[in-house]
Amino acid sequence: MSTTDVELPVLTAKDFASDQEIRWCPRCGDYSILAQIKKVLPTLGIPKEDIVFVSGIGCSSRFPYYMNTYGFHSIHGRAPAIATGLKVARPELQVWVITGDGDALSIGGNHFMHAIRRNVDLKIILFNNQIYGLTKGQYSPTSPLGKRTKSSPFGSVDYPLSPLSVAIGSEATFVARSVDVDINHLTMVLERAANHKGTAFVEVYQDCNVFNSGAFEFASKKDQKVENCIYLEDGKPLIFGANRDKGIRLNGKGEPEVVSLDEVKEDDLLFHDESAAEPAHAFQLARMRWPEMPEPMGVFRDIEKPTYDAAVTQQLDDAKAKSGTGDLEALFNSGDTWEVK
Repeated sequence: MSTTDVELPVLTAKDFASDQEIRWCPRCGDYSILAQIKKVLPTLGIPKEDIVFVSGIGCSSRFPYYMNTYGFHSIHGRAPAIATGLKVARPELQVWVITGDGDALSIGGNHFMHAIRRNVDLKIILFNNQIYGLTKGQYSPTSPLGKRTKSSPFGSVDYPLSPLSVAIGSEATFVARSVDVDINHLTMVLERAANHKGTAFVEVYQDCNVFNSGAFEFASKKDQKVENCIYLEDGKPLIFGANRDKGIRLNGKGEPEVVSLDEVKEDDLLFHDESAAEPAHAFQLARMRWPEMPEPMGVFRDIEKPTYDAAVTQQLDDAKAKSGTGDLEALFNSGDTWEVK
């Protein structure tokens, strides 16, 4: 009997909490992300036994221990590959990938990119704190240019990678960004990701208060974020500011620029279209970075596209319909045999 044939118990966030001691530093942003995911899961109507969290290596990758679901604490950077195998083998499961900026974008960059381009039905949540936290404060692929760390005492000379740009460039079907302490916004984004069919990628700005404290204050402090961030709404113009008196329009070169609503009409602004077939609009938004421009928050892209796991399942069903289920024992004993001396 499948889980859809029985009446499911009503679950709460507490039902998804494990009995393990949470071993993150006090005031770490990971606590908030954990709390919001626990809040979202009961709304999905999915039994705990059909949910799996797969992680790589890093502070964020302790996540599966703290969830009362199935989980897999895998190896550095390979969580998307392991999660892909699991989803193909057990397509009825909802599979989440929990990763960090170092885990996903450095050693795991290849696996991250290919899981997205295949559109495997995974929920990839990237905790971005712009630092290697578990190994005590080295610069990461997302650390800003000039960042002084234990591994870059004179300042990093690496140009930072944009996770959203990589995801959109890999043709992601769902891309979003939020901030760890923006509880209502983060919950909304995670809920939409959970209900998306295909690879749902969410970047969460997460404060590492030990090794990179305050990196995202521009987007988390109430008195700053209204001036520094634009909250995306599908079909709505890009407006921001404490008095909602500023907006974004495209100039004569097709580049975004900040304008005053005292000088232009709302109809002249750039309107958000998260369901645009081509990724150019989402990519342009992803390139808007503070402090040069206000940073967009919310869902950048949400489109429908066939998933990899469904295509593999269909191939298997077609093969069985054409040739039968097969006999492994007969296969082993078929054809010519020979003896090697």
